[in-house]
Amino acid sequence: MTNNSKTLLYKTITDLTEISASSLDKLFEIANKRQLTKGETILKEGQICKNIMFVEKGYVRTFIDKDGTEINTDFTFEGNFTTNLKSLRSASSADNSIQAGEITTLYEFDKDKLLELYNVSAEIESFGRKLLEQLLIAQEEHTNLFKIYSPTERYQYLQTSKPEILQRISLSQLSSYLGIARETLSRIRKK
Repeated sequence: MTNNSKTLLYKTITDLTEISASSLDKLFEIANKRQLTKGETILKEGQICKNIMFVEKGYVRTFIDKDGTEINTDFTFEGNFTTNLKSLRSASSADNSIQAGEITTLYEFDKDKLLELYNVSAEIESFGRKLLEQLLIAQEEHTNLFKIYSPTERYQYLQTSKPEILQRISLSQLSSYLGIARETLSRIRKK
């Protein structure tokens, strides 16, 4: 692992939980580094998710194919983890796909290897629990966007909370993520 990637991964993990250097080393040992091209699929709908992924560079998008139309449900940028929690936890088929949105470097943590580390280290188990909580909170925030806010308010929320989405995602993908037509998004942006 390069110093830069170790530093980003180290910072992200240590921001999440208190953990010793030896436990971090164990986590780094099971991290599988992958370089992805834009559009490369990491998880395909129908597969069983077996990894938690950490994005070091670039971003990945999570989407559902509904009758031939891709509906974006999440974008994960540098310094963040992602997975398909339901598939990972229950070993059931994934209901969405995860794909690189641009040239991306990520680290994959195999579920089985992580579970083995949970049995060896209470610190790593605590990290896993806190990471799960973080992922669930992010899902809840996204769900609440659609329950509580109008399309204009959703866009304004992204402006203040997640400006990288507005800077790096195409209008078509952004409109899909917000659940609105591209023309509606163009009108909202003009205001």
